[in-house]
Amino acid sequence: MSDQVGTYRGRIAPSPTGYLHLGHARTFWTAQERARIHQGELILRNEDLDAARCKPVFVEAMLEDLRWFGLQWHEGPDCGGAYGPYVQSARPLAYQQALRHLLATGHIYSCYCSRQDVLRAASAPHPLDEEVIYPGTCRGGESDRQTRNEESYKDDQQSRRISWRFRVPDGEVISFNDGYFGQQEYIAGRDFGDFMIWRHDDIPAYQLAVVVDDAAMKITEVVRGSDLLVSTARQILLYRALAFKVPSFYHCPLVTDENGVRLAKRHASLSLRALREAGNDPDEVRRHWSVCCKV
Repeated sequence: MSDQVGTYRGRIAPSPTGYLHLGHARTFWTAQERARIHQGELILRNEDLDAARCKPVFVEAMLEDLRWFGLQWHEGPDCGGAYGPYVQSARPLAYQQALRHLLATGHIYSCYCSRQDVLRAASAPHPLDEEVIYPGTCRGGESDRQTRNEESYKDDQQSRRISWRFRVPDGEVISFNDGYFGQQEYIAGRDFGDFMIWRHDDIPAYQLAVVVDDAAMKITEVVRGSDLLVSTARQILLYRALAFKVPSFYHCPLVTDENGVRLAKRHASLSLRALREAGNDPDEVRRHWSVCCKV
Protein backbone atom coordinates (compact mmCIF):
# COMPACT_ATOMS: atom_id res chain seq x y z
CA MET A 1 0.00 0.00 0.00
CA SER A 2 1.21 3.48 -0.84
CA ASP A 3 0.64 6.95 0.61
CA GLN A 4 1.87 8.66 -2.55
CA VAL A 5 -0.15 11.63 -3.71
CA GLY A 6 -2.53 10.55 -6.45
CA THR A 7 -2.94 6.94 -5.28
CA TYR A 8 -6.58 6.00 -5.70
CA ARG A 9 -8.30 4.59 -2.63
CA GLY A 10 -11.98 3.68 -2.81
CA ARG A 11 -14.19 1.94 -0.31
CA ILE A 12 -17.30 -0.12 0.19
CA ALA A 13 -19.03 0.35 3.54
CA PRO A 14 -22.00 -1.94 4.18
CA SER A 15 -23.98 -2.01 7.43
CA PRO A 16 -24.78 -5.49 8.79
CA THR A 17 -28.40 -4.72 9.60
CA GLY A 18 -29.78 -7.26 7.13
CA TYR A 19 -28.85 -9.16 4.00
CA LEU A 20 -27.29 -7.09 1.22
CA HIS A 21 -29.40 -6.67 -1.94
CA LEU A 22 -28.79 -6.01 -5.63
CA GLY A 23 -28.70 -2.26 -5.09
CA HIS A 24 -25.75 -2.64 -2.73
CA ALA A 25 -24.09 -5.05 -5.14
CA ARG A 26 -24.32 -2.70 -8.12
CA THR A 27 -22.92 0.25 -6.19
CA PHE A 28 -20.14 -1.85 -4.67
CA TRP A 29 -19.31 -3.32 -8.07
CA THR A 30 -19.04 0.20 -9.47
CA ALA A 31 -16.67 1.09 -6.61
CA GLN A 32 -14.54 -1.93 -7.43
CA GLU A 33 -14.47 -1.10 -11.13
CA ARG A 34 -13.42 2.47 -10.46
CA ALA A 35 -10.63 1.27 -8.19
CA ARG A 36 -9.53 -1.18 -10.90
CA ILE A 37 -9.60 1.44 -13.68
CA HIS A 38 -7.53 3.81 -11.54
CA GLN A 39 -5.17 0.98 -10.57
CA GLY A 40 -5.99 1.75 -6.97
CA GLU A 41 -7.10 -0.02 -3.84
CA LEU A 42 -10.52 -0.93 -2.46
CA ILE A 43 -11.19 -0.88 1.27
CA LEU A 44 -14.01 -2.72 3.06
CA ARG A 45 -15.41 -1.10 6.21
CA ASN A 46 -18.01 -2.68 8.48
CA GLU A 47 -20.36 0.14 9.54
CA ASP A 48 -21.85 -1.49 12.62
CA LEU A 49 -22.58 1.45 14.91
CA ASP A 50 -26.30 0.64 15.15
CA ALA A 51 -25.89 -2.00 17.85
CA ALA A 52 -29.63 -2.66 18.08
CA ARG A 53 -29.87 -3.72 14.42
CA CYS A 54 -26.39 -5.00 13.55
CA LYS A 55 -26.12 -8.74 14.08
CA PRO A 56 -23.14 -11.15 13.86
CA VAL A 57 -25.10 -13.33 11.43
CA PHE A 58 -25.35 -10.40 9.02
CA VAL A 59 -21.62 -9.66 9.33
CA GLU A 60 -20.82 -13.24 8.33
CA ALA A 61 -23.35 -13.13 5.49
CA MET A 62 -21.98 -9.78 4.30
CA LEU A 63 -18.48 -11.16 3.82
CA GLU A 64 -19.68 -14.41 2.25
CA ASP A 65 -22.13 -12.77 -0.15
CA LEU A 66 -19.71 -10.07 -1.28
CA ARG A 67 -17.07 -12.69 -2.06
CA TRP A 68 -19.66 -14.83 -3.89
CA PHE A 69 -20.59 -11.85 -6.02
CA GLY A 70 -16.97 -11.41 -7.04
CA LEU A 71 -15.93 -8.45 -4.91
CA GLN A 72 -12.34 -8.29 -3.71
CA TRP A 73 -10.81 -5.76 -1.35
CA HIS A 74 -7.26 -4.94 -0.33
CA GLU A 75 -7.94 -3.91 3.28
CA GLY A 76 -10.77 -4.77 5.63
CA PRO A 77 -11.88 -6.37 8.89
CA ASP A 78 -11.03 -9.85 7.61
CA CYS A 79 -7.58 -9.06 6.19
CA GLY A 80 -6.33 -6.02 8.10
CA GLY A 81 -4.41 -3.08 6.75
CA ALA A 82 -2.47 0.00 7.80
CA TYR A 83 -5.50 2.15 8.63
CA GLY A 84 -7.63 -0.16 10.74
CA PRO A 85 -9.57 -1.12 12.63
CA TYR A 86 -12.05 -1.46 9.77
CA VAL A 87 -15.03 -1.95 12.09
CA GLN A 88 -16.75 1.23 13.25
CA SER A 89 -17.65 -0.08 16.72
CA ALA A 90 -13.91 -0.49 17.34
CA ARG A 91 -13.15 3.16 16.56
CA PRO A 92 -14.81 5.16 19.40
CA LEU A 93 -11.75 7.25 20.29
CA ALA A 94 -11.50 8.68 16.77
CA TYR A 95 -15.12 9.83 16.86
CA GLN A 96 -14.79 11.28 20.37
CA GLN A 97 -11.72 13.23 19.33
CA ALA A 98 -13.60 14.71 16.36
CA LEU A 99 -16.54 15.59 18.59
CA ARG A 100 -14.29 17.42 21.03
CA HIS A 101 -12.65 19.36 18.18
CA LEU A 102 -16.03 20.46 16.83
CA LEU A 103 -17.10 21.51 20.32
CA ALA A 104 -13.91 23.46 20.95
CA THR A 105 -14.21 25.29 17.63
CA GLY A 106 -17.87 26.23 18.15
CA HIS A 107 -19.27 24.23 15.25
CA ILE A 108 -21.80 22.22 17.27
CA TYR A 109 -24.39 22.69 19.99
CA SER A 110 -26.32 20.41 22.30
CA CYS A 111 -29.90 19.59 21.31
CA TYR A 112 -32.70 18.18 23.46
CA CYS A 113 -35.20 17.72 20.63
CA SER A 114 -36.56 14.29 19.76
CA ARG A 115 -37.41 13.24 16.22
CA GLN A 116 -41.07 13.89 16.98
CA ASP A 117 -40.23 17.35 18.33
CA VAL A 118 -38.56 18.21 15.03
CA LEU A 119 -41.49 16.91 12.97
CA ARG A 120 -44.03 18.82 15.08
CA ALA A 121 -42.00 22.03 14.78
CA ALA A 122 -41.76 21.79 10.98
CA SER A 123 -43.59 24.72 9.40
CA ALA A 124 -45.51 22.54 6.93
CA PRO A 125 -46.15 18.85 6.23
CA HIS A 126 -43.32 17.10 4.39
CA PRO A 127 -43.39 13.99 2.20
CA LEU A 128 -41.57 11.05 3.80
CA ASP A 129 -38.67 11.34 1.35
CA GLU A 130 -38.22 15.11 1.68
CA GLU A 131 -35.71 16.83 3.91
CA VAL A 132 -37.21 18.12 7.16
CA ILE A 133 -35.22 21.19 8.14
CA TYR A 134 -34.37 21.41 11.82
CA PRO A 135 -36.18 24.53 13.12
CA GLY A 136 -33.30 25.66 15.33
CA THR A 137 -35.10 25.16 18.63
CA CYS A 138 -31.86 24.55 20.59
CA ARG A 139 -29.52 26.48 18.33
CA GLY A 140 -28.92 29.55 20.47
CA GLY A 141 -26.66 32.39 19.43
CA GLU A 142 -23.04 33.44 19.50
CA SER A 143 -22.92 33.63 23.30
CA ASP A 144 -24.25 30.08 23.55
CA ARG A 145 -21.51 28.89 21.18
CA GLN A 146 -18.76 30.57 23.18
CA THR A 147 -19.91 29.39 26.61
CA ARG A 148 -20.01 25.69 25.67
CA ASN A 149 -16.84 24.12 27.11
CA GLU A 150 -15.35 20.79 28.00
CA GLU A 151 -17.09 20.66 31.37
CA SER A 152 -20.55 21.21 29.88
CA TYR A 153 -19.78 18.52 27.32
CA LYS A 154 -19.01 16.02 30.08
CA ASP A 155 -22.10 16.93 32.10
CA ASP A 156 -24.44 16.77 29.12
CA GLN A 157 -23.01 13.56 27.72
CA GLN A 158 -23.14 11.78 31.06
CA SER A 159 -26.86 12.52 31.24
CA ARG A 160 -27.34 10.71 27.88
CA ARG A 161 -30.35 12.96 27.23
CA ILE A 162 -28.95 15.13 24.48
CA SER A 163 -27.63 14.94 20.98
CA TRP A 164 -25.17 17.26 19.25
CA ARG A 165 -25.96 19.19 16.06
CA PHE A 166 -23.69 20.87 13.54
CA ARG A 167 -24.47 24.54 13.01
CA VAL A 168 -24.67 25.07 9.23
CA PRO A 169 -23.70 28.43 7.67
CA ASP A 170 -27.16 29.62 6.60
CA GLY A 171 -27.28 30.80 3.00
CA GLU A 172 -23.91 29.43 1.96
CA VAL A 173 -23.85 27.47 -1.30
CA ILE A 174 -22.12 24.12 -0.90
CA SER A 175 -21.04 22.86 -4.31
CA PHE A 176 -19.14 19.85 -5.62
CA ASN A 177 -18.63 18.11 -8.92
CA ASP A 178 -20.07 14.61 -8.75
CA GLY A 179 -18.37 11.98 -10.90
CA TYR A 180 -21.70 10.75 -12.28
CA PHE A 181 -24.25 13.54 -11.89
CA GLY A 182 -21.96 16.49 -12.53
CA GLN A 183 -22.06 19.84 -10.75
CA GLN A 184 -24.20 19.86 -7.58
CA GLU A 185 -25.21 22.80 -5.40
CA TYR A 186 -27.06 22.88 -2.08
CA ILE A 187 -27.87 25.91 0.04
CA ALA A 188 -27.24 25.48 3.75
CA GLY A 189 -30.32 26.32 5.78
CA ARG A 190 -32.64 25.80 2.81
CA ASP A 191 -31.81 22.40 1.34
CA PHE A 192 -30.60 21.02 4.66
CA GLY A 193 -30.47 22.36 8.19
CA ASP A 194 -28.43 21.87 11.34
CA PHE A 195 -27.78 18.13 11.36
CA MET A 196 -27.05 15.61 14.07
CA ILE A 197 -23.49 14.42 14.49
CA TRP A 198 -23.86 12.67 17.86
CA ARG A 199 -26.93 10.77 19.02
CA HIS A 200 -28.63 11.01 22.41
CA ASP A 201 -27.56 7.39 23.17
CA ASP A 202 -23.89 8.45 22.99
CA ILE A 203 -23.24 7.04 19.51
CA PRO A 204 -21.74 9.06 16.64
CA ALA A 205 -24.23 9.75 13.86
CA TYR A 206 -23.64 8.57 10.30
CA GLN A 207 -22.47 11.96 9.01
CA LEU A 208 -19.63 12.27 11.50
CA ALA A 209 -18.55 8.61 11.50
CA VAL A 210 -18.11 8.30 7.74
CA VAL A 211 -16.17 11.56 7.47
CA VAL A 212 -13.80 10.58 10.29
CA ASP A 213 -13.33 7.08 8.86
CA ASP A 214 -12.87 8.11 5.23
CA ALA A 215 -10.29 10.70 6.25
CA ALA A 216 -8.43 8.27 8.54
CA MET A 217 -8.43 5.56 5.85
CA LYS A 218 -7.22 8.07 3.22
CA ILE A 219 -10.14 7.47 0.88
CA THR A 220 -9.71 9.54 -2.29
CA GLU A 221 -13.13 8.84 -3.86
CA VAL A 222 -16.43 7.92 -2.20
CA VAL A 223 -18.73 5.82 -4.40
CA ARG A 224 -22.29 5.41 -3.08
CA GLY A 225 -25.97 5.75 -3.96
CA SER A 226 -27.61 8.94 -5.21
CA ASP A 227 -29.84 9.08 -2.12
CA LEU A 228 -26.77 10.45 -0.31
CA LEU A 229 -26.14 13.44 -2.59
CA VAL A 230 -27.39 15.98 -0.05
CA SER A 231 -25.39 14.20 2.66
CA THR A 232 -22.28 15.09 0.68
CA ALA A 233 -23.00 18.77 1.23
CA ARG A 234 -23.26 18.16 4.97
CA GLN A 235 -20.09 16.12 5.00
CA ILE A 236 -18.12 18.74 3.08
CA LEU A 237 -18.87 21.11 5.95
CA LEU A 238 -17.59 18.52 8.40
CA TYR A 239 -14.43 17.91 6.38
CA ARG A 240 -13.82 21.64 6.42
CA ALA A 241 -14.51 22.03 10.15
CA LEU A 242 -12.20 19.12 10.99
CA ALA A 243 -9.47 20.33 8.59
CA PHE A 244 -9.63 17.09 6.59
CA LYS A 245 -9.02 16.85 2.86
CA VAL A 246 -12.29 16.45 0.95
CA PRO A 247 -12.36 13.36 -1.31
CA SER A 248 -14.03 13.12 -4.71
CA PHE A 249 -17.59 11.80 -4.90
CA TYR A 250 -19.36 9.51 -7.33
CA HIS A 251 -23.06 8.80 -6.75
CA CYS A 252 -24.74 5.90 -8.54
CA PRO A 253 -28.39 5.86 -9.61
CA LEU A 254 -30.50 3.71 -7.30
CA VAL A 255 -31.77 0.26 -8.23
CA THR A 256 -35.58 -0.01 -8.05
CA ASP A 257 -38.08 -2.86 -8.04
CA GLU A 258 -40.82 -3.45 -10.63
CA ASN A 259 -42.90 -0.67 -9.02
CA GLY A 260 -40.13 1.90 -9.17
CA VAL A 261 -39.47 1.69 -5.42
CA ARG A 262 -35.80 1.74 -4.50
CA LEU A 263 -34.49 -1.53 -3.12
CA ALA A 264 -34.15 -1.95 0.64
CA LYS A 265 -33.21 -4.84 2.88
CA ARG A 266 -36.89 -5.70 3.14
CA HIS A 267 -36.71 -6.90 -0.51
CA ALA A 268 -35.66 -10.37 0.66
CA SER A 269 -36.16 -12.01 -2.73
CA LEU A 270 -33.55 -9.67 -4.26
CA SER A 271 -30.96 -10.15 -1.53
CA LEU A 272 -27.58 -11.56 -2.52
CA ARG A 273 -28.18 -14.38 -0.05
CA ALA A 274 -31.45 -15.39 -1.73
CA LEU A 275 -29.94 -15.16 -5.23
CA ARG A 276 -26.97 -17.21 -4.14
CA GLU A 277 -29.12 -19.91 -2.50
CA ALA A 278 -31.28 -20.07 -5.65
CA GLY A 279 -28.21 -20.99 -7.69
CA ASN A 280 -27.86 -17.75 -9.65
CA ASP A 281 -24.60 -16.97 -11.44
CA PRO A 282 -23.21 -13.53 -10.44
CA ASP A 283 -21.88 -12.97 -13.98
CA GLU A 284 -25.36 -13.57 -15.37
CA VAL A 285 -26.90 -11.19 -12.83
CA ARG A 286 -24.50 -8.43 -13.87
CA ARG A 287 -25.24 -8.98 -17.56
CA HIS A 288 -28.88 -8.08 -16.92
CA TRP A 289 -28.04 -4.75 -15.30
CA SER A 290 -28.88 -1.63 -17.24
CA VAL A 291 -26.00 0.73 -17.91
CA CYS A 292 -25.89 2.86 -14.78
CA CYS A 293 -22.39 4.11 -14.18
CA LYS A 294 -19.86 5.83 -16.38
CA VAL A 295 -16.89 4.03 -14.88
